[in-house]
Amino acid sequence: MDELLLRELTPAVIGVLVHRGVDFATAEDAVQEALIQAAQSWPDRQPADPKGWLVTVAWRKFLDAHRSEASRRDREQRVAVEPSPGPTETADDTLQLFFLCAHPSLSPASAVALTLRAVGGLTTRQIAQAYLVPEATMAQRISRAKRTVGGVRFEEPGDLATVRRVLYLVFNEGYTGDVDLAAEAIRLTRQLAAGTSGDEETAGLLALMLLHHARRAARARPDGSLVPLAEQDRSRWDTALIAEGVAVLQAALGRDRLGEFQAQAAIAALHADAPRAEETDWVQIVDWYDELLRLTGSPVVQLNRAVAIGEADGPAAGLAALATVDPGVPRHTAASAYLHEKAGDIPTAARLYADAARSAPNLAECHHLTRQAARLTQALHG
Repeated sequence: MDELLLRELTPAVIGVLVHRGVDFATAEDAVQEALIQAAQSWPDRQPADPKGWLVTVAWRKFLDAHRSEASRRDREQRVAVEPSPGPTETADDTLQLFFLCAHPSLSPASAVALTLRAVGGLTTRQIAQAYLVPEATMAQRISRAKRTVGGVRFEEPGDLATVRRVLYLVFNEGYTGDVDLAAEAIRLTRQLAAGTSGDEETAGLLALMLLHHARRAARARPDGSLVPLAEQDRSRWDTALIAEGVAVLQAALGRDRLGEFQAQAAIAALHADAPRAEETDWVQIVDWYDELLRLTGSPVVQLNRAVAIGEADGPAAGLAALATVDPGVPRHTAASAYLHEKAGDIPTAARLYADAARSAPNLAECHHLTRQAARLTQALHG
C-alpha cells in the first residue's frame, strides 16, 4: 500500500466531502475511517482510482454515522416529549412485581428475562445483549415464559437470587445502554437491602451499583464520547457514593459468606481507592478475579481477568491468559487490541481496534474504538 499516496489524497478527499456539505471535523472522521479500511484492503489489491475509492467509502461512513445520530436524536426527542412522572411514595409495589414475575414455575434464566421485559421495560434486543444470546433466541425464551405463567396464580413469589439478578441487569442497561435505568435500579436495590437485612449478597449488589454509579459523571466527554477508566478525571467521581459503597461492602464481607456481587464490588472498590490509575492495585484485583471466576465460571470474568493480568504482570502474560478465553466472548477483540498496543505491536492493535469497532454493542463504544484505530493508524503512517 502506498502510504505517501494516502497522505497526499487525504486533504482532497476531505475537500470533496466538505463541498458536499459535510462539516470539516465530521469529514475528517469519515476519511479516517476510510483510511482504516484502505489499510486493511489495499495491501491485497489497490483500486484503479484510489481517490474515487476513498471518496466513496468516506461518504458511506458519513452517511452511516449520520443515520445513527439521527436515530439517537429521534429516541431522545421521543423521551423528551413524554410527560414527567408524578410524585411517588418512598416505597412502592415495583419490587413486589419483580418477585411475582420471578415465579418458581420458571427457570431462573426465563424468570429474569420475563421480569426485565414486563417490569424493567427493557427491549428484547437489550435483554439478549445482556445474556449474550441472539435476539431471536431471547424472543422465544420470553414467549415460552409468558405461556408458562399464563394460567398460574401468582401466590408463590420467586426467590431473592433471581430478583437480584434482574436488578443487576437493569442497572447495567441503565449504566451502559440506551435507557437510563441505573438510578431506578439503585432505588429498588436500597429497598431490597432494607427489607433483607443481613443478606450479604444484596448488600454486595448495592455496593457494586454505588461504586460504579460514583464514576458516571467522568465516563463521557461533552460530545458523548467514552472516557476509559484510566483516563477519567477522578476529581469528578462522587466521593460520597464511594464512601457509602465501601462501607456497605465492608459490612457484607465481614459476614464471611462471599458471593459474586461482593467480589465484583471489591474490584470496583480497588479502582475507586486508587488516587491515580498508575496506583491501582492490579495484583489484588487479579486475586479478586480469581475468586470471581471460581464463583461464576463466567467467560466474561475470564476476559476481564486477562486484562487485569496484563496490567499486573505485563502484556505478554495478559495475552497468554486471553488465549484461553473463547474468542466469541463480547469485547474479546477490543481486549486483544489493548494488550497488543501495550506490548508495542501497533499494526496488530490498529487492525484489532478496527475489527472491534464493527462489532461494538453500542454507538458510543463503536466511536471510541474507531478513534483508537485511527490514532494508531495515523501513528503508523507518520
